[in-house]
Amino acid sequence: MPSLFDPIQLGAIHAANRVWMSPLTRGRSTRSHVPTPVMADYYRQRASAGLIISEATGISQQGLGWAYAPGIWSDEQVEAWKPITAAVHEAGGKIVSQLWHMGRLVHADFLGGEPPVSSSATTAPGEVRTYPAEDSGEIKRPYGQARPLRTDEIPGILDDYARAAENAIRAGFDGVQIHAANGYLIDQFLRDNSNFREDTYGGSIENRIRLLREVSQRVVDTIGAERTGVRLSPNGEVQGVNDSNPVPLFEAAAAALDDIGVAFLEMREPRPGGSRGEPDQPPIHPVMRKVYSGVLALNSDYDADSAQAALDAGEADAIAFGRTFLANPDLPRRLRDGLPLNPQREELFYVGGAEGYTDYPTADELALASA
Repeated sequence: MPSLFDPIQLGAIHAANRVWMSPLTRGRSTRSHVPTPVMADYYRQRASAGLIISEATGISQQGLGWAYAPGIWSDEQVEAWKPITAAVHEAGGKIVSQLWHMGRLVHADFLGGEPPVSSSATTAPGEVRTYPAEDSGEIKRPYGQARPLRTDEIPGILDDYARAAENAIRAGFDGVQIHAANGYLIDQFLRDNSNFREDTYGGSIENRIRLLREVSQRVVDTIGAERTGVRLSPNGEVQGVNDSNPVPLFEAAAAALDDIGVAFLEMREPRPGGSRGEPDQPPIHPVMRKVYSGVLALNSDYDADSAQAALDAGEADAIAFGRTFLANPDLPRRLRDGLPLNPQREELFYVGGAEGYTDYPTADELALASA
């Protein structure tokens, strides 16, 4: 069986190992969603990953509602991404852009007061990070009710995904990952506690996977299946989105992605005993694995031993690491050599600046400091 440190080919992308960096929202862009130079340092430091999946990146202003998160719909954003992708490539790495439409999780503050869009008229639970209010300085506000996307608006959404994918290639990315997970727009269409439509995008499983199929096909038609991946989160509630019968739903989704030929599928799938609570549904990837023939990566609370065990069992072809990669820029080496890991500083995840972002030491830097 392959080792975590063996290379793997995913479509047109040659990954030097199977230790991937999962998408990690960090909030280091400008208020107008333009990437900043410090992001080049951050991604360059982590270029030893077999594949870096970028932080979630907005395909349009309508789809982006996270303070200081990057976008990829404008020429200014594309130009700002170019030195970041170049830094990764100069360090020997590969990077894809995660294409993001947040759907109902966009606050009206980002939309000039207009409501966000979703599959149906629903409201997400909890609060969203926005820019500080002038009167109070608050940065979190409750979500507002979304309005259902009209069917005549969906071609425009597909155009936004195609434009973003094209822009990602112009910006120097090796490919893209369509974010269809974590309770965002495509996930809101997929699952039956957020999709109450009565048209061809709602009701049956075939209808609820229609937007995923159409987005994936459009991106494949734009940049090629060999440079396209998808992220799903099949087992359990995420940001208020869930499904009453997820096994056949995500089996059908995986089969559709196999038909389209996307190069890789990466999944956020919490396991029992995980650090973010117990999932309400066992992992669904064994069923999906039977119908999806591309490269499959799993993600959530893996360490070196459990990651290798998943490869040994044939459950996955690669493993994506999130917070451990955030805190350990040289994570593949640490996993390979059994070196201790840096602690994560969660209070600095989203605050901006270099602290808690580019100042995590490598193993070599720690050794020098203690010599």
